[in-house]
Amino acid sequence: MAVTDEAIAGIKQMIVSGQLRPGDRLPPEKELSERLGLSRSSLREAVKALEVIRVLDVRRGDGTYVTSLEPHLLLEAMSFVVDLHQDDSILEIFAVRRMLEPQATSLAARAASDEEIADIGSLLDELGDDPDIEQLIAHDIEFHNRIAASAGNAYLASLLESLSGRTVRARVWRAITEGGSVSRTVDEHRAILDAVARRDPELAAALMVAHVAGVEEWLRRAR
Repeated sequence: MAVTDEAIAGIKQMIVSGQLRPGDRLPPEKELSERLGLSRSSLREAVKALEVIRVLDVRRGDGTYVTSLEPHLLLEAMSFVVDLHQDDSILEIFAVRRMLEPQATSLAARAASDEEIADIGSLLDELGDDPDIEQLIAHDIEFHNRIAASAGNAYLASLLESLSGRTVRARVWRAITEGGSVSRTVDEHRAILDAVARRDPELAAALMVAHVAGVEEWLRRAR
């Protein structure tokens, strides 16, 4: 194991064991490097790496802190990677979404509050009859994120959000608008929400499968 990896593993173990908790400040560099039995330069590299993936928050002039470790923070790096993927990878991303989103929608049909369902309904109503591409992208991101969030599983919701970066959405929606399928997609969103509101997890999941798979198939044919 590389020395920097050892330093990362050492800090990780301190967090996992509870020696460091979300929001805690790391010990001074000299003290921490001695505790881990590693050089200060290796420790600095480890801190930089953990800052990138949002495990640590380096505050200049103040110190280094453990972040909240919330799922949405820890999965930001994945979202960045997804946005960098080229068109050939979009179908693979959709395949993963097709496996996960129906389960999240099924959970939403069981767990979503009446207020959450009403808010998603308002989101659909606010879109209007002639949205532009930016409005469509924003709507699509928000609809899927809110459905996943209402499932009550923060890790699942954050994972799905990381797979649905704005760049990917822009490519997909551009394809959809060129194909004249905007109204059909919005209708599918409304049908999914109706099934969630009726507390029908099987129907909600089936409609989400059809929805995601339909866009996936459209993209496959358009390649």
